[in-house]
Amino acid sequence: MVYACSDGSGESSKQPEACSVKRGNTMEELKRIIEEKGKVLSDQVLKTDSFLNHSVDPVLMDHIGRDFAGHFRDDGITKVITIESGGIAPALATAMHLGVPMVFVKKARPVTMTAPLTATVHSFTKNRDYELCVEQGLIKAEDHVLFIDDFLANGDAFKGILTLLDQAQAHLAGAGICIEKSWQHGRKTIRDLGIPLYVLASVKSMSEDGIVWDEPDQ
Repeated sequence: MVYACSDGSGESSKQPEACSVKRGNTMEELKRIIEEKGKVLSDQVLKTDSFLNHSVDPVLMDHIGRDFAGHFRDDGITKVITIESGGIAPALATAMHLGVPMVFVKKARPVTMTAPLTATVHSFTKNRDYELCVEQGLIKAEDHVLFIDDFLANGDAFKGILTLLDQAQAHLAGAGICIEKSWQHGRKTIRDLGIPLYVLASVKSMSEDGIVWDEPDQ
């Protein structure tokens, strides 16, 4: 069942097409909230924990999920995947609007995982390597998977997800990113592999004077 969404008229719909919104509206809404509530800690680090990846704005997540679902609705998505914890909120909203399950990959192996799929990735914000893991069987060979994440920088998280999906023999159908740091190499990494990429807010540069937005080709 597709998540019942509202277009603001008070009417709800269970059709995926009705859950798509004007994409420019969501992009501009996210940029505005970043400018109002985000904190530029350096020319490399943008803090978004008041609305995206610690405290979560549910209305914004609903709009983001609707936008991602609308963009990828014709790509046969059967599952949405993300990495804990920053990507969970937008990924769940996207999965609800697509009417498919969401799987979040763990960064530490719990004792309940007996033979997980694993991949090692590097965290830019924490400056360390960690092991991604997901229980075997949650992603199947016939799945067409959409990767959703809060940030795209050098593409390390994406490469980890791709490694896991390769192990599961599943197909990565696309990637949806809330915020991209366009001066880093993540976009090129994804595009060079021929994976469709859709970004809501692309940061060209940032400093104590503010954020300069990029307008990449989607």
